Amino acid sequence: MDLVFRALADPTRRRLLDMLRERNGQTLGELCAPLGMARQSATQHLALLEAAGLIAAVKRGREKLHYLNPVPLHEIQRRWIGNFELPRLAALAEVKTIAEMKTTAKKGDSPMTSRPDYVYVTYIEATPERVWHALTDADLTAAYWGHANVSDWQQGSEWKHVRVDGSGIADVAGTVLEATPPARLRITFDAPGATPPDGPSVVTFEIEPFHEIVKVTVTHEHVASEEDYQAISAGWPAVLANLKSLLETGHVLPRAPWEMHAELRDQQMARNDPS
Repeated sequence: MDLVFRALADPTRRRLLDMLRERNGQTLGELCAPLGMARQSATQHLALLEAAGLIAAVKRGREKLHYLNPVPLHEIQRRWIGNFELPRLAALAEVKTIAEMKTTAKKGDSPMTSRPDYVYVTYIEATPERVWHALTDADLTAAYWGHANVSDWQQGSEWKHVRVDGSGIADVAGTVLEATPPARLRITFDAPGATPPDGPSVVTFEIEPFHEIVKVTVTHEHVASEEDYQAISAGWPAVLANLKSLLETGHVLPRAPWEMHAELRDQQMARNDPS
C-alpha cells in the first residue's frame, strides 16, 4: 500500500493516470507527447505506477500498451471508505471505474498490433502450475466460475464453458489458439455458433511468477458489442476474485461475486436458453 500512496503523491504520475482514464491502452510515445517529457523520465514514472499495481502493461509487437488497473484503488476504497458508504454505492462506483477502462480497437490493426478492449491484472499467492490447473480443470472452474471449462487444452481443440446445473448448455465456446503451460493460454471466446463480422473475441491469460506469487493478466480483444463489454467488465473481476480466494484460502468467496450483477449475467445466459 505504501507504493500506491507514493505513486499517487506525484502530480506527473497522477496526470499519467488521468491520461489513461481518458484513453486507455496508450504507448510510451503517446503518453510523453502531451507532457513534453523525455521518454526516460516517463519510463521511470510508469515503472513506479506499474510497481504499485496502478497500471498494467501489455506488449503488442514492439510496443508496450499501458492500461489502468483499478484493484489498488478499490482496496483503498474498501479499507478506508467502504465502511462509511452503502454497499450498493460502493458496487456502482467499482462498475463505473472498470467501465472507464474501455478502449476502441483501431480499425485495420493486425492481430499482433491490435489494442485489447479490456485488460485486468491480479496477484495471487500460488505457483504458476496451480493457477494453470485452476484455469483448465473442469471441476475447479465449476467451483469458482459457476461454469465448467471443458477441453483437452491442445492447440486447435474446441473448448466449452458449460453450466453446472446439469443442463449441459454452454454459454461460451471457442477454439484453443495457444496453450503454453503454465505461462500462457489464448482462446476464442464467443457464444456457441456465433460468427462475429469482425472476427472472434479472443481472451489471453498470462501467468508470470514472482517469488511466491504470480501475476495474472487477462486481456480480452474484439469484444462484439457494448452490452458484451459491460458483461465482461463485471464478470472478469468477479471470476478472478473467486479464483484468488480459492487458491489462497482453499475455498471460494462466501457469496458468488457475480450475483452483484445478476441481472446482467442472466441476460447474457438467456441468449443460449432453449427456445
